[in-house]
Amino acid sequence: MVLKSFVEVEPESHFPLENLPYGVFKPDEPGSVPRPGVAIGNYVLDLSTIASAGLFDGPLLKQSDCFNQPNLNKFVGLGRPAWKEARATLQKLLSATEPTLRDNADLRQIALLPMDKVQMLLPVSIGDYTDFFSSMHHAKNCGTIFRGPENPINLNWFHLPIAYHGRASSIVVSGTDIIRPRGQGHPTGNSAPYFGPSRKMDFELEMAAVVGPGNELGTTVDVNEAANHIFGLVLMNDWSARDIQAWEYVPLGPFLGKSFATTISPWIVTLDALEPFACEAPKQNPSPSTYLVEKTSRNYDISLEVLINPSGQADSCVVTRSNFNHLYWTITQQLAHHTINGCNLRPGDLFGTGTISGPEPESYGCLLELTWNGQKPLSLGGTSRTFLEDGDEVTFFGYCQGNGYKVGFGKCSGKIVPSPQ
Repeated sequence: MVLKSFVEVEPESHFPLENLPYGVFKPDEPGSVPRPGVAIGNYVLDLSTIASAGLFDGPLLKQSDCFNQPNLNKFVGLGRPAWKEARATLQKLLSATEPTLRDNADLRQIALLPMDKVQMLLPVSIGDYTDFFSSMHHAKNCGTIFRGPENPINLNWFHLPIAYHGRASSIVVSGTDIIRPRGQGHPTGNSAPYFGPSRKMDFELEMAAVVGPGNELGTTVDVNEAANHIFGLVLMNDWSARDIQAWEYVPLGPFLGKSFATTISPWIVTLDALEPFACEAPKQNPSPSTYLVEKTSRNYDISLEVLINPSGQADSCVVTRSNFNHLYWTITQQLAHHTINGCNLRPGDLFGTGTISGPEPESYGCLLELTWNGQKPLSLGGTSRTFLEDGDEVTFFGYCQGNGYKVGFGKCSGKIVPSPQ
């Protein structure tokens, strides 16, 4: 049965009472400061106001100042019992039958703000960012493009979740323009390497997990306890300059081809909200090492969609439809593997899934695959693309379809702007 809120929620809204994702925002008022909120319909509930009114009255949150912070790090670090207490409090407070906020016009006016009257910010202060490579279809396609079809996936890929350490400082919130990066590319013939603006700008359809409680340096997180260290998920576009990446990545992996920008959606959807949409993860063959074997190996049924609005065009075109459940390595395996050497994670750390591609061409998660490295131009209404041009805007959507409601992530978007001369 669909939960009913006193706040109007349209049937196609990503933010019903079943969801309640967390974000950080500033009201469109002079002198306003960042504060945590949750999304409900077309409104943001100001959690600092709710906390100041004494409405978080459970044992774990009653004396906490976690909602009077400029980010969500303190809250996500409290752990699952506090998250569950907050969710229960907010679902009750926003329900159609609960009068506390519904019938208090003064409190409602300052606590519920229209989304078009606020500015969304990064939800957490991200200390560290790791990007995994967890989609078998993506790995196979990339290997085929660059190495041929005989042995497209390296042997180690099936034994551990491959990853590299990304750049946290260049993670930006949805809606931020992306400046085309400059760098080196493969030389032609006997000439010097190309230097200038990237000629192969690409998107990567990913999601990312936000770390809750961390672990001490030198300790590990058991794979069957890893979900208690993951607060929730966001949409993520790990922008890629394919020409820069191809020239630099041997022998140490991605650097300038990736570190210029990564976009995330502003709302963190909690694992508790995603629980009804859990599904069985793909069978792993060969069986992974003991520390990666899960009692229950789960993904989530999250529909993902990518649209490109070409520069100068009025309409966007859908170029990809994929699903989170295509991931071979689960987010809990990713986190457990991240700590197996004793690496310490901290609240607010982010780790991306890697590009999420499905088995069919229409489910490929980047232009590298969709155009087969530029060999097959992609039709976009009245124009075409092999890679992104200046002025192109890329938008991701993601949602879980419930019975009469959606649990969604909103959108993750960015527009390519020219490299400075």
